[in-house]
Amino acid sequence: MTDFHGTQPQPPHQPQPSAYPPPPGYPPAPRVKKPFALLAAVAIAAAAVGGGTATLVGSLTDRHGGDASTGISGTNVSRTSSNTVTGVAQAVSPSIVEINAATASGASTGSGVIITADGEIVTNNHVIAGADTVKVRTSDGRTYTADVVGTDPDKDLALIKLRGATGLKAAELGSSSGVKVGDQVVAIGSPEGLTGTVTSGIVSALDRDVTVKKDDGQGQEQQDQRRAGDGWPFEFGGQRFNGETGDSKTTYKAIQTDASLNPGNSGGALINMAGEIIGINSAMYSPSSASGSTAGSVGLGFAIPVDTVKADLAGLRGGSGGSGGSGGNV
Repeated sequence: MTDFHGTQPQPPHQPQPSAYPPPPGYPPAPRVKKPFALLAAVAIAAAAVGGGTATLVGSLTDRHGGDASTGISGTNVSRTSSNTVTGVAQAVSPSIVEINAATASGASTGSGVIITADGEIVTNNHVIAGADTVKVRTSDGRTYTADVVGTDPDKDLALIKLRGATGLKAAELGSSSGVKVGDQVVAIGSPEGLTGTVTSGIVSALDRDVTVKKDDGQGQEQQDQRRAGDGWPFEFGGQRFNGETGDSKTTYKAIQTDASLNPGNSGGALINMAGEIIGINSAMYSPSSASGSTAGSVGLGFAIPVDTVKADLAGLRGGSGGSGGSGGNV
C-alpha cells in the first residue's frame, strides 16, 4: 500500500535518513552512508589527479619524444659515439693487431689491420719483409703465427694470414677519395710495442709524394735499423728522414696527419670519425734519427690511402701485389 505521495513507507527497523521528517508534499531524502560518500569522493578526486598526471606525462612525451629517443636509443647512441675518439677507439681497437717479425739478424715491431674474420691482415711490407717468423698479438691478448700471403714493395703493402683464427672482428674499409684537409682522424697501433695505443689529430695534407725504401728484406742495413728501433726511412720534399732510403725506392701519394705516430705504428690504421679505415700508417718523422734530439712524434705522419689498399688486395691475395689499381705510385 502507498500513501498519497506515492512513496513506499519506510520499514520500522531501518533508520531514517534525517532527524526531521520531510515537509508535506516532498519525498524523503535519499539514504547515503557518509563514510561511503567520503571514500567515493576521494576515489574520484584521486582518479582525476592520476588521469591528469598521466595526461601531462603523455603530453610531454609526445612533445619531446623524438629528442629523448635520440639520446637513449642504442642504435643512435652507437652512431653518436662513433663521432668521438672514445667511440672510434672502442669500435676499431679489436681490429688492430701487433706484429712481431723476426729474422736471423734482427726483429721489427709493427701493426696491422684485420680485414676478414678468419685472419687476413693488411700491414706495411717493410714490417714483415725478410722475416723468418711472424707472430701476431690481437687486442684481447691472443697470439697467433702468421704466414705471408703476398707483398707489394712498390706500394709498401703486405697481406698476412693468421693460422687457425676464426671469429675475429674485421675492420670496415672506408674510402679515401672523400677525405678532406682538416678532417678529424684517429690512429691506432703499437708504437714501441705499446699495443693498442690510440692517438688523434686531423688530416694535415693530401697527396704528399712520400718516397720510401723498396725493401726486399735481404739488406743487412735494414735489419740493423730494425734492431736499433729507428723510424722507417723516407724522403719528402727533397729531404731524407730517419736514415738512408738507399738506391731502390718507391714513391706513393700519402695522407699526411698530425696524429701522433711513432716507430711501431707502421701498418696500423688511420681512421675517420665514422670508424672506417681511410689509410694504413706507413711513415713518420722521428727527430731522434734525423738530428739526435729527443725521440717522439712531432706531428708529421703519413698513411697509404685505403683506396690504394683496396685496389691492391686481389694481387696481394694472389701472392703478389702490383694489381694495376690506382695506387698513385711513381
